[in-house]
Amino acid sequence: MEPAAKLDPMTEMALRSLYDIAMPAPVSWWPQTWGWAVVAALLAFAALLVILRRIKRYRANAYRREALTLLEGVADKLRHPATRPDAIRELAEVLKRTALGAWPREEVASLSSDGWVRFLDAHEEDGTGDTLERLLDDFEYHGAEIVADLPSNVCGDLVIAARKWIEQHHVSA
Repeated sequence: MEPAAKLDPMTEMALRSLYDIAMPAPVSWWPQTWGWAVVAALLAFAALLVILRRIKRYRANAYRREALTLLEGVADKLRHPATRPDAIRELAEVLKRTALGAWPREEVASLSSDGWVRFLDAHEEDGTGDTLERLLDDFEYHGAEIVADLPSNVCGDLVIAARKWIEQHHVSA
């Protein structure tokens, strides 16, 4: 090994006087002024209100979820001609139960025929159309053999119209 080269005295004294680099303290993520704390509190409050409103809406729409579950069972029965007459009556019952879940009993329970169709039309944004009117005015009262012979596309249209009404009807607050 070769001996290290000798440094001149000035360089040696300069090297001895050097210190390590001083690192600054890390910057705090906590707000430095009270204004940011107020903004953070307001944002947290707004988020809490949004969460509470969504929970309230979820609970308020429980009857819709139950009606859609019942509608799936009715849709299965409508696919088979043997169970179709009972399914037509059950479909009308699901619609009435849905309305009873959303509006006061005094307003809905006594409705039938044209009044019931007008009620359904009045509480949907774009109207129920002919499909549900046909269900409520005609199919529900036909004989079992006529209902059993309905084309499957008519039954599918009934389920689609009922699902649309259940999902989209408007209940005033």
